[in-house]
Amino acid sequence: MQCDQRGKAVWRQAEIRIATRGRGYHELTAEVGSQVRGTGIRTGICHLFLRHTSASLCITENADPEVRRDLQRFVERLAPDGDPMFRHVAEGPDDMPAHVRSLVIGCELSLPIRAGALGLGSWQGVYLWEHRQHAMQREIIVTLAGES
Repeated sequence: MQCDQRGKAVWRQAEIRIATRGRGYHELTAEVGSQVRGTGIRTGICHLFLRHTSASLCITENADPEVRRDLQRFVERLAPDGDPMFRHVAEGPDDMPAHVRSLVIGCELSLPIRAGALGLGSWQGVYLWEHRQHAMQREIIVTLAGES
């Protein structure tokens, strides 16, 4: 990364650990935002990478929780727990559907940093979406790059 007189190149990496309560959404917007604010980066990129294959990262509606409930119902229809099509059942009937949901939704996000904060829209929030039924420990690598 090359910077001009406006600022100095900054790279930071941190980890966020989340103890989920089981299937559902866990909002990360404030926690990721605090990671950005702590760096002094004014303009750049915040990259999030989830180190798991049965949960996802997403940006979705943060005002009306019914949106997240609708999305949950959609993925449950897309890849239902206990579907006899799945042969990978060693960790239970929710494991393979969780892998499918993770593959479709994704395990990484890139967010703009503008004026020292996440450049999200008014109704956007950053979420870890747990696809397993039971509580899990999840790790997200946060990589920040930009200029101060």
